[in-house]
Amino acid sequence: MQQFVVPQFLDVEAKIIGPLTVRQFLTFLVGAGLIFIVFKLATFWAAAIEGILIFALTGMFAFLKINGRPFHYFLLNMTQTLRRPTMKVWNKEMGKGKIKEEKEKAPPPPPPAKQHVTASRLSELSLVVDTGGSYREDEG
Repeated sequence: MQQFVVPQFLDVEAKIIGPLTVRQFLTFLVGAGLIFIVFKLATFWAAAIEGILIFALTGMFAFLKINGRPFHYFLLNMTQTLRRPTMKVWNKEMGKGKIKEEKEKAPPPPPPAKQHVTASRLSELSLVVDTGGSYREDEG
């Protein structure tokens, strides 16, 4: 009987470069690239202020965790929630007129009586199911 090693701590990312994971390292590379572009295009003081903001955002995306999940997952969940709110609000006053209309209507007719299924009827139904609906009862 073979024994296999079951991996544990699957949610822990591997540390690649010192204390940084691959995701954190790539996040900082993108941030450094953006800061480099800003310093090439803007004046020194504007670039310094924008560079500090980019560095702060990069640090948030790399290290900040909310409820044990990385920050970018939090932003994705927040935007999805804001686009499609799940809370539905029922307006009690709006439904009174519709309820009165429904009460005034005649009650729905009773459902049709159930037919007793015979053995031949069961075989026809099973044939319809087996053929994917291509067999029709009136053809057979």
